[in-house]
Amino acid sequence: MTTEFTAWRKSTRSSPSGDCVEVSPSGDQQLVGVRDTKDRSAGMLVFVGAEWYAFVGGVKAGSFDR
Repeated sequence: MTTEFTAWRKSTRSSPSGDCVEVSPSGDQQLVGVRDTKDRSAGMLVFVGAEWYAFVGGVKAGSFDR
């Protein structure tokens, strides 16, 4: 079974030089793909959706601030 990631988006806070990542949920929202904008053809990391959304929630809550 192949999972499709077609709705790639990157942060509006991305640097003008393009050094950032893009994310795309799978069609059923069960998985999230993450890839480097400098080399999109190099592949991606794939996370279970619940793990990704927990990570994003932690970032927003400041859990990873120094």
